[in-house]
Amino acid sequence: MMKPAKQTKVMARLQQLEEKSDLFWALIGLISIFIVGTIDWLTGSDISFSLFYLVPVCLVTWFLGKTPGIVTSTIAAVVWLFCDYFSDNSYSHIAIYYWNSFIRLGFFLVVTLLFSSLQEAMENERRLARIDGLTGALNTRCFSELLQTEFDRFKRRKSPFTLAYIDLDNFKMVNDNLGHSTGDDVLSLIVTYTQAQLRKTDYVARLGGDEFVLLLTETDQFGAEIAISKIQFGLLKEMKRNNWPVTFSIGVLTCVELPDTIDDLIKQADNLMYAVKNSGKNSVRYAFCHG
Repeated sequence: MMKPAKQTKVMARLQQLEEKSDLFWALIGLISIFIVGTIDWLTGSDISFSLFYLVPVCLVTWFLGKTPGIVTSTIAAVVWLFCDYFSDNSYSHIAIYYWNSFIRLGFFLVVTLLFSSLQEAMENERRLARIDGLTGALNTRCFSELLQTEFDRFKRRKSPFTLAYIDLDNFKMVNDNLGHSTGDDVLSLIVTYTQAQLRKTDYVARLGGDEFVLLLTETDQFGAEIAISKIQFGLLKEMKRNNWPVTFSIGVLTCVELPDTIDDLIKQADNLMYAVKNSGKNSVRYAFCHG
């Protein structure tokens, strides 16, 4: 069984490969096919290269998806047909060349579909491991990874980012008076609405019960004030529209310098939120992170 440290390295390496552009993998696939085809043609019928044609087919399918994989399978089958036709192979009828290519294409397509299904299953499992099952927000583990990435990016670029720690006021009242099902609806609506207001580079995570945190990448305090004010106003409007007695205590921490660890960072944002909670709730407090 693979050790956790080694498994982490493998996953990190796979993620690096997945970050390569689509054009990169398309070119890798085409170049690989023509390299294999050239060697296949030069060596003639004495050596079989069927397994080597599968390498670019599998690579393209894994990193680009099913449709590019089917296209690559077709190209591989056509290249193999030309190599077969122009090599020293001779068949009793020319149709045999096409029949063999058809069979090879079918084999490539089966492998493509299997690889595509496996990739989709793994991607779905990876996605489920990163999100909160109830609301669709990121879970604590995923958020910590993203925050660490932003933490490291700040060390390189000194670009500010902002954390917004959100606690729901009167949420227990919703569960007690309206039922846990309604409480679940409240949590889900908050995430759905908030995600719709954020940029693609921003994130919302559920840290527990009725506590959420937003990560606004490359955002200074001025930008955070605009974004958080809009989100708070919209959420309060949604709560009122549904007759839910929920308000929001929010601590907004903008990082222009860093503490020692991300745990210290989260603790500062948490303390800021509780300062709002202890001073009357339903408000927003802004501060800068200190080392």
